[in-house]
Amino acid sequence: MKTFIIIGAINAFIAVALGAFGAHGLKDKLDPYYLDIWKTGVTYQMFHATALLVIGILLGKVAASTFFTWSGWLFLIGIIFFSGSLYILSLTKVGVLGAITPIGGVCFLAGWILMIIGTVKDL
Repeated sequence: MKTFIIIGAINAFIAVALGAFGAHGLKDKLDPYYLDIWKTGVTYQMFHATALLVIGILLGKVAASTFFTWSGWLFLIGIIFFSGSLYILSLTKVGVLGAITPIGGVCFLAGWILMIIGTVKDL
């Protein structure tokens, strides 16, 4: 499905831009602890942007698969909650935001499980 390829490519672009911003714009402004949190957000965003590209390709090869479709949406929600909360935490140092991060992590895990189920059932 083109939608997931486009969403994946946009998220990969954003991950590269935020990675560069962290490496060059934030390295002297953030403590190493918070810079490391920023890098974790970038890493997970890029991994799951790639997963979104794979989902888009799979949906193009397989007739509409509910499992792959839900997997893609969960990866996107995971990026927003997981990486997004880490970016905001890094910049604001508001520790309570760390409580949001696991929601994104659970979305990532559920997305991967649905990808496995979709592969077993639909491929």
